[in-house]
Amino acid sequence: MSELRREVELLIRRVGHWGPPRWVAPAASGAGSRAEVVHRLVQRLADRCADVEGRPRRRVPRLDNDLALVDQLRVLTADLEAVADETVLAAAAADTSETRTAL
Repeated sequence: MSELRREVELLIRRVGHWGPPRWVAPAASGAGSRAEVVHRLVQRLADRCADVEGRPRRRVPRLDNDLALVDQLRVLTADLEAVADETVLAAAAADTSETRTAL
């Protein structure tokens, strides 16, 4: 298991059971709601993936249901693991750890 996958699994174990009230609560970091903090991580992973693949960066949609953030996180993690080298994966793992702390 990659360091990124381990960090993502730790984050998902923490937030995967949250209902809507917990997602909209303010993050401990004061950087918006918990959902906004996790969505920013999803966007960072998507941006890293686009950079590695030489594609333009695109905005990841902010879906109405915050519960979808866990699925978006899983998909982008798998995408990034398929194309990135260890340096990029380590940076993404650090992003994920930072996000977990910010919640």
